[in-house]
Amino acid sequence: MDIQATIQTLTETAMKFGWSLLGALAVWIIGRWLIKFAIGLLSRALTQQKIDGTIVRYASNTLSVVLTVMLVLGILGMLGVETTSFAALLAGAGLAIGAAWSGLLANFAAGAFLVILRPFKTGDFISAGGITGTVEEIGLFVTTINTPDNVRTYVGNNKIFSDNLQNFSANPFRRVDITAPLAHAVEPKQAMAEIAQRVAAIPNVLSNPAPDVEIASYAAYGYVLAVRPYCHTDHYWQVYFDTQRALQDVLRSGGFPEPVVRPETSQA
Repeated sequence: MDIQATIQTLTETAMKFGWSLLGALAVWIIGRWLIKFAIGLLSRALTQQKIDGTIVRYASNTLSVVLTVMLVLGILGMLGVETTSFAALLAGAGLAIGAAWSGLLANFAAGAFLVILRPFKTGDFISAGGITGTVEEIGLFVTTINTPDNVRTYVGNNKIFSDNLQNFSANPFRRVDITAPLAHAVEPKQAMAEIAQRVAAIPNVLSNPAPDVEIASYAAYGYVLAVRPYCHTDHYWQVYFDTQRALQDVLRSGGFPEPVVRPETSQA
């Protein structure tokens, strides 16, 4: 056996493989740059057509995944990997992959329907999948939501699509529900009139529809008022807390006696 010839053959093979590897690395770098360039072109084109940002991001992410898969297959072909055999192998393992990725594929399909049906968009305040907050992004598989306490939460698209969904930003205004207890000694009409006047003066409270101040129920200590101002979703918590302060100021400064809640007595 000619050792010198064997060494030469191995050296040539290693050099050939090394050059192929360097070529594949160069193709990967250039390919990734071209993919980013193509995504940028797509994003700018859709943005110029005034397409909603949610659809722009979803289309860009989808294009990125498709082009990256094509790039990987091309690099494998450069390295001598038979892509047809590779595709056949994937097809043979399709059942197992489908079972393992069923949840992932369901999230992908649900994401597509969320973009098409558009029950909400980026920036909307929603309650979905057990999470309430502002939509940051609708991704391929998950939707990013920022909760009111500033926690970024990722919810699977399928969980959102298959569960009840509330969009608080869909309508031009929403109602703030607050209750106020009154003692029996308080004249309810007088208190209701003063509360309605004070609540109507709160910033960002809508005049149409006007705030509702009505008797909601009766209790052992007196009346329970339902105080319901209306506002845009963006001002909900500001109106909520300002209404609480307004109720406190009206009931205390107006000299209305505080209700006395007596504990219930149990009978033996």
